[in-house]
Amino acid sequence: MKAILSDVVSQVKTRAPGIYDEAVAEAKEKDKPTPRKADFEKFGIAVFTKTGQLAFAGNASIGFPIQSISKVFALELALEALGEALWKRVGRDPSGDPFNSIIDLERAKGVPRNPFINAGALVVCDVLAGLGGSAGPNRHVVRFVERMLDGEAMALDKDVMASDRTGGDLNRSLMFMARHHGNLNHPVDQVMEAYIHQCAITLDCRGLAKAGRFLILDDPEQENDVTLAAARRARRILSVMMLCGQYDGSGDFAYRVGLPAKSGVGGGILAVVPHCASIAVWSPALDPMGNSWLGTLGLELISSKTDWSVFGRARR
Repeated sequence: MKAILSDVVSQVKTRAPGIYDEAVAEAKEKDKPTPRKADFEKFGIAVFTKTGQLAFAGNASIGFPIQSISKVFALELALEALGEALWKRVGRDPSGDPFNSIIDLERAKGVPRNPFINAGALVVCDVLAGLGGSAGPNRHVVRFVERMLDGEAMALDKDVMASDRTGGDLNRSLMFMARHHGNLNHPVDQVMEAYIHQCAITLDCRGLAKAGRFLILDDPEQENDVTLAAARRARRILSVMMLCGQYDGSGDFAYRVGLPAKSGVGGGILAVVPHCASIAVWSPALDPMGNSWLGTLGLELISSKTDWSVFGRARR
C-alpha cells in the first residue's frame, strides 16, 4: 500500500500544474479571485485498513480543520440516538440548490434535503444538543472522534471557531427558518455552538482516515465489537455520502472515484471502501463545487490502482 500511495502522490504532483492552470482560467472566466499556486503544491493521503494497518504519503501529517466532514460523525451519533425517526426531521435526497440555501429549506417547510447541507447538519446538531452524557451539548462529535482515535487528544481550530461565531448569519437564519416550521428544539446559539465545535476539529490525513474506521468495521459476523445496529447505520450513512457527500459535485465524483465520500472546505475528503478501508486526502485548493481539486484526483488514482469501487471490479 505504501508504494501505491507514493505513486499516487507522484502522479498528483505531476498533474498539479495543469490543474492549477485550469483553475486560473475558470476563475478568470467567472470573475473570481485567482487561486493561490502554493495551494496546488500540497497533497497528503492516508489509508486505514480493516486489519488496522495505516499507510500514508505526501503531506499526510499537516493538520487541517475537517469542517463539513464532521457531519458524517454527527450523523452517526444522531442515528444511534433516534434511529429511523431521524428521517422525519431531515431528508436523504441530493439538493440541486447551494449547500446553504434558505430557499430550499422554505420550500421543504423546514425539513432539510439531507444531513450534509448546512440546514440538515444544523438539525442534526439540534438532536445532539438534546443528548445527555458527560460530553455536554457542544462536544459529542469531539468525544466520538477522540474515541475513534483511541483517546488521542486533538485540537480545535481557533480561527474557525472565531469566524463562525462572529459570522455565521446565514446558518442562524437557516435555524430560525427550521424553528419557524417546528424543526428546531433548542436555542439557536446553543445549536450553533455545537456546530462550531465539530467543524473546528483539526486532524491530519492519518487521524481522519483512522476516525473514519467505524464505517468499514461493519460486519457483525466478524469477531469485533460491531453490533448489527452499527453495521446497518454504516450502510445508511455510506449511501447518503455517495449521493450527497460532494454537494453538486457528487455525480461527477461518483463517476470518477466510485466511493462514498464527504468533503470539507478545509481541503479534506474522507472516502470509504466498504468492508475494506478508510481513506483521507487533503489539499487546500478547492474547485467551484467546494471540493479539493487534488484530493479528488488522488482518490480517482487510488481507486483505479486498487480497483476499489462500489460499482464492481473492473479487473477479472
